[in-house]
Amino acid sequence: MAHQFSRGSWSWSNWAASASSRPTDVVLPRSDADVAALLARATAEGRRVKVVGAAHSFTDIAATDGTLVSLDAMQGLEHVEAATGEATLRGGTRLSAVAALLAPHGLALPNMGDIDRQSLAGALATATHGTGLGFTGFPGLVTRMRLALPDGSIVTCSATERPELFQAARVGLGAIAVVLAATLRCVPAFRLRAVEAPEPLEGMVESFVERSAASDHLEFYWFPHTGTALGKTNTRLDADAPLDPIGPLSRLVDDELLGNGAFALMCAAGAKLPAAIPPLNRFAAKTLAARDYTDESHRVFVTARRVRFREMEYSLPLEAFAEVFGELRSAIEGYREPISFPVEVRTSAADDTWMGTSAGRQSVYFAVHRYARQPHQEFLEHVERVFTAHGGRPHWGKLHSRNAGYLAGVYPESGRFTAVRDVIDPTGTLLNPYLRRVLGA
Repeated sequence: MAHQFSRGSWSWSNWAASASSRPTDVVLPRSDADVAALLARATAEGRRVKVVGAAHSFTDIAATDGTLVSLDAMQGLEHVEAATGEATLRGGTRLSAVAALLAPHGLALPNMGDIDRQSLAGALATATHGTGLGFTGFPGLVTRMRLALPDGSIVTCSATERPELFQAARVGLGAIAVVLAATLRCVPAFRLRAVEAPEPLEGMVESFVERSAASDHLEFYWFPHTGTALGKTNTRLDADAPLDPIGPLSRLVDDELLGNGAFALMCAAGAKLPAAIPPLNRFAAKTLAARDYTDESHRVFVTARRVRFREMEYSLPLEAFAEVFGELRSAIEGYREPISFPVEVRTSAADDTWMGTSAGRQSVYFAVHRYARQPHQEFLEHVERVFTAHGGRPHWGKLHSRNAGYLAGVYPESGRFTAVRDVIDPTGTLLNPYLRRVLGA
């Protein structure tokens, strides 16, 4: 039986405190039947429903003044197909739990982002991705889905069964259905050798596309107001490759004390005295240490993030990398205030989704951040003009100002998506203001 909490006892905000709402009620369903009954009742009564995962999206994509549904009680591994390596996971499953669920079957996710707090349903809805030109984001791994539709029906879909619904739901933005379960193509478990090292920014920019093609997983961070990039190259190894993990002392000093603790102090100091940010960034860049280690894949992909921030991320065609990065650097260094947070640059293979940020093209991603205690809107809109001038696609779970008119121009299949949405949810049970803005619904 679903648990329900009324307004006054619960309010919602996301991880970054960049979105909040006070739903009329909050429901914690425990079964597919609970979800279906809730949706059928809400649709019949003309009420709005939104599903929330781990609240790691920076936008108000999950905000609602209607019923807020949490899938926290609907987690776990349902089935593994040994012959194909496909694993079916419930929609509320946290990505952080997947490695342990797959390990007994000798399987792993092919790729991951640098945060694993999201739910599977949320990662699919927002097209969450990692880095590597040989690998898609999470929606590209999906082969089958079980969905609860707004009318209360429960259906399955795949590339051959209800294919239009499948295409819409793989990156559904929470506007199509509630993802009860998804089947993902997994791979045999593997380890990663990570090589992290600071290097001159100019050399990284010049070689980035070529090195991305030659590497399994490459990303870099640029510290504004410096000429330094921190590169991270991950190379895939067999599951029995010797382990050489980061030692406890190094993890404490490099990741916790410097990567989080000292960085938090620097950001706080920069917020109070912006003129100190450039020298602080230069100091931070000089203290970056080179590391070379090998560990289980999920331990290398994921990084601890304890300093809160607001983020914008855009996907651009890979071939536009150098031009866009040059304009982005000029925009950041020409902004009226110095910027403390580094820019993150990653890549992704093309996929065949309708609304995925790498749909139909190899992509490069630029993620721009602002410390949570500093105003972010003006700065993000300032750099956003660089991305939109090149037809960039905003990450669905990260801050942006785009609306349906712009987005229809950068997503060739957006008309098919909205047509499916209009049929599946004609009364707008799953809509909220964010979705009305980006879909024009």
